[in-house]
Amino acid sequence: MQHLAGEAPSRERIAELAGGEPVLCIENLHAGYGKMEILHGVDLQLGAGRSLCMIGPNGAGKSTVLHSIYGFTRVREGSIRVDGRDITRLRPNQKLKQSGVAYVLQDNSVFPDMTVEENLWMGGYLMERPEQAKEAAERLFDKYQRLAERRRKPARVLSGGERRLLEISRALMMNPRVLLVDEPSIGLEPRYVDLVFGILSDLRRNEGKAIVMVEQNAKKGLEFADVGYVLVNGSVARVGTGAELLRDPEVGRLFLGDRLV
Repeated sequence: MQHLAGEAPSRERIAELAGGEPVLCIENLHAGYGKMEILHGVDLQLGAGRSLCMIGPNGAGKSTVLHSIYGFTRVREGSIRVDGRDITRLRPNQKLKQSGVAYVLQDNSVFPDMTVEENLWMGGYLMERPEQAKEAAERLFDKYQRLAERRRKPARVLSGGERRLLEISRALMMNPRVLLVDEPSIGLEPRYVDLVFGILSDLRRNEGKAIVMVEQNAKKGLEFADVGYVLVNGSVARVGTGAELLRDPEVGRLFLGDRLV
């Protein structure tokens, strides 16, 4: 990875790629778990209705960026802001309720013995009244007929793609501004991968969500993303539009399976 780990991208370039006034802004983030620092000065910006995909080798810190945004890590230095408000020290529940940051976890996180409807209600557990959660769930059933048809079925009967749709829908219950998505294609058949990315594309284009993603399928992630970040050893090694990184020969050789001729 030494070819990628050169001079860090400038903050001017990062701001340019954000695509307008940033909804999410991370500056000089140093974070990790316990005494171990994983991220070493990460900068990141993203505007509304834009998507960002992080790629890189295992252990580069990609998921740790998501964990830090949501409040799962120890932040040693730096700041995380949403719509200009510093949320660095807020707890995850506060980030979801007060700042509009939601997280779709990598692992299968549905409750298998609860119905699809009950799983959605769980996404509204921070709402003031149960009726609000039920109203939000109805809006999502109106949007996603596939879930509506299975609303009273236990979640364990869903296909892999339907489970991922349920996880995304549950994250949408609080109508977030920023959606963090960890490995959306993992474990899915190709037809369901296209389904999930189609859903995310709709949320970005038609609802103005800012989507920050980690994706093991670098080609698929960069094709979807407006902007791509390459992380190496806990730092941002390269940034560009998704299309630019797809054309980058070093990125292709290291992450896309391309061979240099």
